[in-house]
Amino acid sequence: MKLSPSAKVGGVMLGVFILAGLLGPLIAPYDMSVVHDVTKERFQGASWHHWFGTDSNGRDTLSQLLWGARKALVLSVIVVAISSTIGLTIGTIAGWYRGWVDELLMRFVDILMSFPGILLNIAIVAVVAKPGIGVVILALCANGWVGYARVARGQVLALRERDYVTAAVALGASNRRVMWRHLIPNLMGPAIVQMTFGFGGVILVEAALAFLGLGPQLDYTWGAMLDQSRQLIFLSPWVVGYTLVPGIAIMWVVLGANLLGDGLRDRLDPRQRGRG
Repeated sequence: MKLSPSAKVGGVMLGVFILAGLLGPLIAPYDMSVVHDVTKERFQGASWHHWFGTDSNGRDTLSQLLWGARKALVLSVIVVAISSTIGLTIGTIAGWYRGWVDELLMRFVDILMSFPGILLNIAIVAVVAKPGIGVVILALCANGWVGYARVARGQVLALRERDYVTAAVALGASNRRVMWRHLIPNLMGPAIVQMTFGFGGVILVEAALAFLGLGPQLDYTWGAMLDQSRQLIFLSPWVVGYTLVPGIAIMWVVLGANLLGDGLRDRLDPRQRGRG
């Protein structure tokens, strides 16, 4: 499959993030569990010992960034996997059965899409006194599946008219067999594109929740790093640089996901083939 240069750049950017997430805790210069001498090590500037300086607790910023990449990678993979499974299943059912089933499911999708997603995420996380990673996953999946459902339904409405689907029904194939053997495999192209875009979206929403202090109480998530720098930005000039590090990391992942998603859409979405 030939991809555009921008899509290859996006793939490389995401590859760097994935490697950082997988190997981050192993290659991080410092252990996050070590207690530092705050009076001596806090707010240090860039040096050979601390490439991106230290935070208010004397912890190495680069180490926090790498540990945060692991958290972001695990969260993104889990949320995208759960959301895509739910959304593709519901969208396939709605597009295949149509009628009142389609109306009921898709009107529910419309209601969720009309409600500001970040507010729903905040409402779910805020009701828990000490939200853990499970609560954040639940909050992100609560409305994260709706985009996949709409993509799946649109593809199924087109696929159900294909000759091989008509032939399968004529030969007595059950609805379950038609959906799992003929519909879902053939809608995976657009679904993969949606997953790629969703990967970057999860990073943004998780960072926003952590920035607001609503995520897991871990100092080395990217959103928590941004929150700390916001609180301390007027106390030390080095905090400005500390703010840029997680911000650039988030931008790197989201930009990479968008570039790769655009390239995959051009290659995998049948509606895009032959254009441009």
